[in-house]
Amino acid sequence: MATRKAGSRSRQSSTASGSDAARAINESAQKIWLAGLGAFERARAEGPRMFETLVAQGKGLGGQARDAADQALRSLKESASGASGRFDKLEQVFEERVQRSLKRLGVLTRDEVADLNQGVRDLADQMRELMAQQAAAGKGAEKKKGRKRAAKRATRGSRARRA
Repeated sequence: MATRKAGSRSRQSSTASGSDAARAINESAQKIWLAGLGAFERARAEGPRMFETLVAQGKGLGGQARDAADQALRSLKESASGASGRFDKLEQVFEERVQRSLKRLGVLTRDEVADLNQGVRDLADQMRELMAQQAAAGKGAEKKKGRKRAAKRATRGSRARRA
């Protein structure tokens, strides 16, 4: 029976502590409700003044917000310029690799093609000069041949007359 009385006492203490917890929760909920009602009434009564106060605070913070936005923009631009530098380097590496591959395949570069074109132009100019010189020399030779023929004819004519 001794054990029975101890068990009934523990039930009574747990019931008492349960009702204390329920009472504490009820009081807390009541306080929260009353605080909400008080905040609502204060907002209704002080609304216009509160609004003006918030506008004034916003004006004060506006400059700070602009400064922070400008700083963020500068930071973004700096990081973007660093990224473009990395892209330029990547592009340069890509161009160098393509150029090496083309060289291995025997494809001429733009500069090599330009050099070849210039060489062809120079050769064409030299050929024109040589052809002009030969044409001039040919005309001179024809004049000499014409004089020699005329001289031979004259010599033949004079021999024929003598005979």
